[in-house]
Amino acid sequence: MNFELHEFGPALAAGMLMTVKLALSALCLGLVLGLLGALAKTSSHRGLQWLGGTYSTLVRGVPELLWVLLIYFGTVNGLRALGELIGIPGLELNAFAAGVIALGLCFGAYATEVFRGALLAVPKGHREAGLALGMSRPRIFFRVVMPQMWRIALPGLGNLFMILMKDTALVSVIGLEEIMRHAQIAVSVTKEPFTFYLAAAFMYLALTVVAMTGMYFLEKRAARGFTRSA
Repeated sequence: MNFELHEFGPALAAGMLMTVKLALSALCLGLVLGLLGALAKTSSHRGLQWLGGTYSTLVRGVPELLWVLLIYFGTVNGLRALGELIGIPGLELNAFAAGVIALGLCFGAYATEVFRGALLAVPKGHREAGLALGMSRPRIFFRVVMPQMWRIALPGLGNLFMILMKDTALVSVIGLEEIMRHAQIAVSVTKEPFTFYLAAAFMYLALTVVAMTGMYFLEKRAARGFTRSA
């Protein structure tokens, strides 16, 4: 078996860096959307509950690949019209931005349910104790509820991030030069699919190991006070 990468080693490394950038950017967007969705679903207002439920159900019901394609190609006409209106002809959404939006949207829909479960797991008595001490509701949320919610949600969010990193391969269909895109280009030139797809597999595995290590330390740090009290 030939495992020579020829001149494509630097290209694969650049693709790995692009994969990391895409995953982290989508993670940031997804965490915000997930938290907002969970707050909406646990709200006492029917309208917010409907909005949060519709978001999580609609997004989770459509494959991630379709969201990538819909967001990338579906914004073409709208952005062109907007560009003509504001005097910027040829305005369009690039592949990286479309990938971040699509993957962040999907991550946020699943994270909504993780955050919702974590919010419901925080005892109501803790909120009531904060009110009894004269704390405002925002202060109770950020100082009492969120640290506990974060500890409970971290394992589920870690699993979702592992899936997100592998889903970055889907963005190669719209031309973003991440790991899979560079691997496909290398295969088309060298006609050695096993070599380059195996190299891509090892790259994803390495990213997964790094992410798992980071999640371990995050979970350990988040559980410090809880472990001592237990």
